[in-house]
Amino acid sequence: MRLTKKIWLFPLLCLLLLSMIPSIIYANDEEKVYVIPINDTVEKGLSEFIDRAITEAEDNQAVAIIFEMNTPGGDVQAATEIGKRISETNIKTITYINQDAISAGSYIALNTDEIYMTDGSRIGASGVIDGQGNAADEKAQSYWISAMKGAAEKHGRDPIYAMAMADKSIEIPEMKEAGTFLTLTSTEAKAVGYSEGTVSSVEDILTELNLEEANIEYIDESFADKVARFVTNPIVIPILLSIGSLGLIIELYSPGFGLPGLAGISSLLLFFYGHLVAGLAGYESIILFVIGVLLIILEFFVVGGIAGILGIVAVFTSMFLASGNIMVVGISLLIAMAVSIIASILLVKVFGKKMRFFKKMILTDSTNTESGYVSNTNRHDLVGQTGTTLTALRPAGMVVVGEERLDVVSEGRFIDKNAVVIIVKVEGSRIVVREERGIDIQKEDN
Repeated sequence: MRLTKKIWLFPLLCLLLLSMIPSIIYANDEEKVYVIPINDTVEKGLSEFIDRAITEAEDNQAVAIIFEMNTPGGDVQAATEIGKRISETNIKTITYINQDAISAGSYIALNTDEIYMTDGSRIGASGVIDGQGNAADEKAQSYWISAMKGAAEKHGRDPIYAMAMADKSIEIPEMKEAGTFLTLTSTEAKAVGYSEGTVSSVEDILTELNLEEANIEYIDESFADKVARFVTNPIVIPILLSIGSLGLIIELYSPGFGLPGLAGISSLLLFFYGHLVAGLAGYESIILFVIGVLLIILEFFVVGGIAGILGIVAVFTSMFLASGNIMVVGISLLIAMAVSIIASILLVKVFGKKMRFFKKMILTDSTNTESGYVSNTNRHDLVGQTGTTLTALRPAGMVVVGEERLDVVSEGRFIDKNAVVIIVKVEGSRIVVREERGIDIQKEDN
C-alpha cells in the first residue's frame, strides 16, 4: 500500500517542477539595461566609478549600457582610461548626450557603439590643454588627435570630424574654418553620422533599440564616489594641500592644539581618503603619511632635526604615491608651499600686529632678557672676590668664598687644594678663577 502512494507522488512532483520552469526561464531571460551618469568634470574619481559600474553590469549580464552624459571635459588620462574600459566590455554601449559632450567627454562618447543626442546638445571642442590653460605641447596634441581618430574609426565614423574636434589646423568647408576646434550640434552630428538620432529621454533610446520591456537599472554615485571625484579634481588638490600646510604652520605658532591644526590634518586626510576611494592611493601611501606625521611630532621632543626632515620627506613621498598624476601633485605642492610662506608672513608681520584675533592665536612672546627671561643667574658680583680651594682644580673643582661654596674652573692651570684664588671672570654659570699673584682682574659681562 505504501509503495502505491509513492508511485502516485512521483508524477505529482514532476508536474510541480514543470510548472516552475516558465518562471525560471522568464527570470533568466529578463533583459537589463544599465544607465550610468557621466556628469561634470572628468577626473580620476569618475574613472574608478565607471569601472565599477560597468563591472556590475557585466556581472548581471546586462544587454546594454547607456551613458547619460553632460560634461565640459576634464583630465585626458582619466578619459583615456574610461574609453579603454568601455571598449573592453562586450555589452552594447550607448552614449546619451543630454546637453554637452565637450573635450574629454567627446572622446568617451566616440568609444561607445552608438550616440544619441537631445535637441540642441553639442559634441566636440576637444583640444587638449595643460594645467595652466595653454595648448599642450606638440607630442601631447599628436597623441590626443590620434586617439580621437582611432575612437571614431573603430565604430565606423568618419575620422576627419573627430580629428577636427582636436586639431585647429583642419578645415571643413561650410562647417569649420582653420584656427578653431570643431563642435557639432545634434543636427550636424546626425548629418555626418556622429549621432544615431535626436531623442528627448532614455525611454526614447530604449524604443529605438526595441528594449521597451527591459528592466532599467540606474547606477547613482555614492557619497564616497562624489567625495572622491571632488577631491581628485586638479583644481581642488592644491586648495586642500594649501589648507593642510597652512593649518599646520599656524599650529606651530599657537600654544596647544586648536582649530588650525584640526583643519590642516582634516584637509590632508580628505586628500588621502578621496584618492583611496578613487583607487589611486594604496594603504602603503597612507601608512607612509602617518609615519611622516609621527616623525614630525617627534621632532618637538628630540633635538637634532633629523626626525623632522625625514618626516617631511615621508609626507611628500606619500602624496606622490597617492596621486595618479605626479605633475599635478608636484605643482599643487609648490602652490601650497608658496601660499603657506606668504600667508605666514602676513599673519605674523601684518595681521599679528593689528588684529587681536591673530594675537590670541599666534604665540608672539619670546624668552629674551629684555622681557625678563634669563636662563640662569649671572653672579657678576663675585668678580674680584677671593676664596680658598676646597679641592684641587684640574681645572674644575670647588672653592669657598666667604661662607658660600662655588663650582669653578681655573684658566687651564692646575691649582692645588687650600690655595688662595681670585674670581676673574663670570660667564653665565661658569666661574673662572686664578691663583692670586697680584694680576689684574678682567670683568666680562654676558
